[in-house]
Formats: sequence, C-alpha cells, structure tokens
Amino acid sequence: MNADSIRVFLGYTSREPVIFHVASHSIHTRASMPVQISPVMLSQLTKTFNRERNPLQSTDFSFSRFLVPYLCNFEGWAIFADNDIICVEDIKELWDLRDDKYAVMCVQHDHKPKSDTKFLGEKQTQYEKKNWSSVMLLNCAKCTSLTPEYVNTRTGLELHRFQWLENEDLIGELPKKWNHLVDWDPEIPEKELGIIHYTEGGPYFKETRDCGYADLWQRELNNMLSPPQNALIHPEK
Repeated sequence: MNADSIRVFLGYTSREPVIFHVASHSIHTRASMPVQISPVMLSQLTKTFNRERNPLQSTDFSFSRFLVPYLCNFEGWAIFADNDIICVEDIKELWDLRDDKYAVMCVQHDHKPKSDTKFLGEKQTQYEKKNWSSVMLLNCAKCTSLTPEYVNTRTGLELHRFQWLENEDLIGELPKKWNHLVDWDPEIPEKELGIIHYTEGGPYFKETRDCGYADLWQRELNNMLSPPQNALIHPEK
C-alpha cells in the first residue's frame, strides 16, 4: 500500500448503495492527498466473514468493520467509517491525528438513544461506548487480536466495547468534529464540522428527511450527480 495515500474503509449495505457513494464522494472531493476507499461489503468477504446475522445488528457491517486491520495485513493505519456519513472537511486533517501510542482512536461519545428503534425499523441497542466504533482511526499493527476467527465468534459487545484490547489506555480520543451525531450532538456551523453522521436516519429515508443537516447531504448528492459543464449525458447517435 502506498504510504502517500489514505486508506479508508466505508460500511456498505446492499439496500442502501447511494449512501455509500455519497459518503465516498464527500471524502474524495475535499481530500488534499490520494485516498483509497474500499467498501466493507459482505459479498466480498465470503471467505473471511461467516458469522450469522444477529437480530440486534442494524447494518451489514455491524461486526465486519472489525476486519479492517486484517484486511490491511495488520500493517499501517486505516480509517473506518459507517456509510451514513458525509465528510465536509479534508480527510487528511483526520489522518494527521494518528498517534502511534494508540491502537484505535475515536470520538468518545456518551450516546444513549431515547428510542428503541432506528432507521427502517431496526432495533436500537444501548451499550457502553455506543457509536465509538462508527468512525475509527485504526493502528492496524496494534489490532492483531482482530483475526477472522475472533471477529466471527465474539459477541457484539466485546467488539464494540473494544474488549479485544489489552487495556483502555490504547484508545485515543478524537475531537468531536470527526463524528458529529446528527440530532444528538448540538447543531454547530458546517465550518466547525469534520464528519457528519446521520446515525438515526438521514434525508434519504422518508421518516427522517427533515433531520438536521439534511440540506448538506442533499447538496452532496446533487454535486455527485451533476454532469460536467456542457457534457452530453445522452449523446445523439
């Protein structure tokens, strides 16, 4: 892997492909150095990830996200983020926060959702460190516990609570701007944000189309779909 590029892994859910592509677009168009984005996509992990879907998991990548260090051969650093985000700042600013004394770095939320359900009627679960793993800077060489066998067999709580680390001193803290939880964290101006996370549903769902920062996600979608000036989308034959 080229040391002069940023490795990003985004969650991918087959029923929501547009969300992944909007997130990717938001990263690429603001990045000041090369970025390599890979989907954490179950259809591409059939030889590695074989655990049955848990009734409590709300996305395809609830557990498979923890395979990122293995997919990087336990070398270097990588970023993982849920698919329901947009990045409104240069991702290099997040990348530059890497600190080799940590195994993982994240925004350390105190997130306790009030509802028992989330988007598309999925069950909402409560647990310590909720949403810490939704955006992570991973020091892959210090995440060697996350083998396919471990990820396939351990409980969701063990994974999401970072119990695969020797101690919690290996968890570094990121500024809150790098995982702003929409309609949970207090709304702040776009210029103060890094990653906007529509964790309880975004404007792409009818039920949450009027959520906070809905206009920013819609703007990102429109920019992604806008053709180049004077382009012929359907050239005459």
